[in-house]
Amino acid sequence: MNNRLIRALLAVLLWPLLAGFALAAQKKPNVVVILVDDMGYGDIAAHGNPVIRTPQLDRLRAESVRLTDFHVDPTCSPTRAALMTGKYSHRVKVWHTIAAGNHLRAGELTMAEAFRANGYRTAMFGKWHLGSNLPYRPMDRGFDEWLGQGDGGTGTTDDHFFNDRVNDYYLHNGESRRIAGWAPEVFFNASLDFIRGSKKAGKPFFIYLCTYLPHHPITLPVPSWADDYQQKVDAGMAFFFAAIEKIDAQIGRLRAALAEEGIDRDTILVFMTDNGGTVGVKLFNAGMRGNKGDVYDGGHRVPCFIHWPAGGLRHGEDINSLNAHFDVLPTLVDLCGLKLPREVDFDGRSFRAQLLDAKAEAPDRTLFVEVQRTFMPEKWRGAAGMTSRWRLVNNKELYDIKKDPGQKQNVIGDHPDVVAKIQRDFESYWTRVSPGDRDRAEFIVGDDRDPETFLHASDWYLPNPPWNHASVAAGSPQAGDWLIRAARSGTYRFEVRRWPREADAELAGVPKIEKTVDSWDANGPKPDLLYGNAHTNFKKLPVAAVRLTVGEKPQTLPAAAGIKEVSFQLDLETSRSYPVKAELLDSSGKVLAGGYYVYCQRAGR
Repeated sequence: MNNRLIRALLAVLLWPLLAGFALAAQKKPNVVVILVDDMGYGDIAAHGNPVIRTPQLDRLRAESVRLTDFHVDPTCSPTRAALMTGKYSHRVKVWHTIAAGNHLRAGELTMAEAFRANGYRTAMFGKWHLGSNLPYRPMDRGFDEWLGQGDGGTGTTDDHFFNDRVNDYYLHNGESRRIAGWAPEVFFNASLDFIRGSKKAGKPFFIYLCTYLPHHPITLPVPSWADDYQQKVDAGMAFFFAAIEKIDAQIGRLRAALAEEGIDRDTILVFMTDNGGTVGVKLFNAGMRGNKGDVYDGGHRVPCFIHWPAGGLRHGEDINSLNAHFDVLPTLVDLCGLKLPREVDFDGRSFRAQLLDAKAEAPDRTLFVEVQRTFMPEKWRGAAGMTSRWRLVNNKELYDIKKDPGQKQNVIGDHPDVVAKIQRDFESYWTRVSPGDRDRAEFIVGDDRDPETFLHASDWYLPNPPWNHASVAAGSPQAGDWLIRAARSGTYRFEVRRWPREADAELAGVPKIEKTVDSWDANGPKPDLLYGNAHTNFKKLPVAAVRLTVGEKPQTLPAAAGIKEVSFQLDLETSRSYPVKAELLDSSGKVLAGGYYVYCQRAGR
């Protein structure tokens, strides 16, 4: 038999095996990104916390690559914006958590869109906090499946009025439905269903899983979960640690489900948190200065674990180079071999090489985090410039983080060259992130994808609007506006209310509370509203009329005794945007407060 014939026979015999290897090499890993709200670096037992129990996170940490100098923004929405886009939050127009400053600029490519463009099923379960109406909702930003509550969290004005994280109403792909159980369990249950459905469909999946807890107010369905911790710490911290311990158990449950489905080795699991520590820092903060909202390291250095058994990662090892939230998307693009649907100028960079090779070096760079929360951006307001060695805080304090991780010794006078370099880098940063950074969020009304737009007080464009239902219940006297644009020209109906529909209360009255207590916080049972402490202050407003201004046209209608809403009909054109402001008036025409809740849709629907 000649050599040519032998080669031909071998090719025929080995083809199925070689094809199998090729398919295996092309197999796309699944991806699960878990983002826990308000949990700090020190809230993990393996990081040295002497009280909390986190056996599943301890195990995940031991079996993962650990990014030990990993940073996010000091508050919620900015971190989520940077994570989803691979860009600085300031650059994608997210500068606050309320006042519509949390709405991710329309048109930015998101992590979900990147995965969906590559054949992945995509799902978002939990806290979004990047926009409440079209075109800002998760289902508008690349997610096939979405289950969540209010945009900013349970109890905010975008959420169902009576939600308290137990047996609540949820938005499932934009439609309200009630689901029994504690919120973190509900979101993990949905994740497991999505995993099994994806496997059955034979498609890779991307899950973005974001718990609202342990963000304050911390409610539990079983208050005795906190009993053991209350023997060691105060009640507030006990509830905080109990919530984390239960979330920890859910992470273990998710990993077990991946193993049961036989896909644990083919799944990239990323764990991180959205800002520095909160309740737990009083006990243990891993030696750092600061907490959530601060630009010292304690406000933005967080845990980040990356686990992928089939990926050849350096499991059980640390990456000590400086990395950040906006590096995650470029890294996942690199790890998964994603082809982006359009070119993206990321601010972050891939750390894939460091995940695979201990000798791979990451070139030093200067990164920035901010807490602006101002309607006019201000240079160096609540800002930190970071290198692998230095922290320049508010352009006034310099710390050598290698020698002084607790940031106790300000050495700004000793290193003028270091300060000058970070200042120059800040100027380049500011030039890059500033264009359009305070463009207002504009909601699309009258679109078939979102037939009725719910405008609520948290999105009022003014400082410190009443962002939760308890603030509204207390009768906050503020009145702000929203910005809308019509999807099609025509007549629109605006329904103005003092209370949301589900409260079923009169404009000049207060809701009747008929609620079965099913949740508890550190102060006891929650008989009415989540943010209402022991009992919510429900204030009657003597509403006699309602004024609605859309564009430049104010209209006023009387509010008869006993009515629950006042409705207006106005014509809108597609050629312009319209500011919308609703005001509740007394019998003399004085403004009592803004119309906190407005429902808008095309007339005749």
